[in-house]
Formats: sequence, structure tokens, C-alpha cells
Amino acid sequence: VHPLWQSPLSVPGGTRQSPINIQWRDSIYDPFLKPLKISYDPTTCLCIWNNGYSFLVEFDDSTDRSVIIGGPLENQYRLKQFHFHWGAINEWGSEHTVDSKVYPAELHLVHWNAVVYPTFEEAVMEGNGLAVIGVFLKLGEHHEGLQTLVDALPAVKHKDTVIEFDVFDPSCLIPSCPDYWTYAGSLTTPPLTESVTWIIKKRPIEVDENQLEAFRMLLFTSDGEEEKRMVDNFRPLQPLMNRTVRSSFQ
Repeated sequence: VHPLWQSPLSVPGGTRQSPINIQWRDSIYDPFLKPLKISYDPTTCLCIWNNGYSFLVEFDDSTDRSVIIGGPLENQYRLKQFHFHWGAINEWGSEHTVDSKVYPAELHLVHWNAVVYPTFEEAVMEGNGLAVIGVFLKLGEHHEGLQTLVDALPAVKHKDTVIEFDVFDPSCLIPSCPDYWTYAGSLTTPPLTESVTWIIKKRPIEVDENQLEAFRMLLFTSDGEEEKRMVDNFRPLQPLMNRTVRSSFQ
């Protein structure tokens, strides 16, 4: 396990930790769940950053130019960043699982409630502060949209490297199928705060072997340190406790 998760693994007394195993049959269809409306402005994309446990694609979140609304959300949420979690091999890598099925990687698009909170940092600490869209990646066809990103990765191979990356529309990474599961959970990286409304898309997107391999060429380590490949950067599954997973589909 990456040092990030070696400290106590959950927030003391935490009852809504993530990720979880979603059990299809135990999820409850909610006819009141609306379709999720996604509206991203590609020009709000700023940079790619290797933060030592993933690579983050960061966005300008000072205005409502890249937002989501609807679905299980009461307010509009602004896109802050997206990142991935992946395994050393294709047999594992995703954080969430569906009926114990594991995918080789998982995308997280992180949004915050700018209607209620003045800053992202404050939203992180509050129950309805964040909304994260989770998308599974599976092995298959080459993904044209993802390739732009993959081409930029060698430049952020080492920890703490940042490159400018402008004009990218992350909606190309979201499956067109509107179906999703939703539940109340937490961040899966420190501070592990229980502030996330999770929206997990039912359908995965397809990427090819070379694209996944490009993720695995990144490093946990800074330039000059002994190289450690960035793989298996996912948090172990957490107990569901007494939470309900709702689905937007029957």
C-alpha cells in the first residue's frame, strides 16, 4: 500500500468512507433522480500536475464556466480537477467495484459546491461540499480523447512536475449512457473527509493497453530519487455501514 494510506485507514468514527463495492441488486432505483447535466468549457483547463500519488488535471474554478447540475445534486458544482487511479496490471486498479468486479482504472472528476461555500478548501470539509463523478476504464478500443492527455504525460513523469495544459474537454471521458449509481461517501485520499456525493457511471469507457501503460510509466518519486513506478494508487474498499446506494435506472 502506498504510504498515503498507511496512516490510520479511516477517519475516526467515519461512517461514510469511500470507495465501496456497489452491489447491483442491493442498489435502490430512485425515480426522482434526474439526469446529470454536464457543461464543461475546454478553455478552463490549466495544467497537469504529478502530485506524487496521481496526476491531476486542474481547472480554473473561479467562475461557473465548467459545472455539473442535476442528478442527485441540489446545487450547481464547479469542476476543480480530475485524476485517475490504476493498477500495476489490468486485473486491478479501480477504487470502486461493482458486484466485486474490478476495473483496471477509474477516473474521478472532482467538483465543489460554490453556491454554498466560498472556497474549495471549505467545501472539502462539509457534508455536501463535493460531488465526484467516477468513471470506470476497461480494456478495449483506443480512446481518441484520452490520447491528448497520454501524449502529455512524459512531461510530468516525476513527482512535483507541472506543465501547462490548456483547452481540454473532459466530457469526452464520460460515457454517453446516462445511468449512474449515487451514494454519500468520502474522499479516497487524505484528508478522507466525508464530504462527497459520489456519482458512479454504470458504463465504463474503453481505453487500449498502450494508454494504460502510459499511466504506469509515471513515477511516485522526484527527479534524482530512486525511481518508484506510479502504480496501485488506489485506496482499499471501505465498509458500506448502513448506507444506501441509489440508482438512476431500473
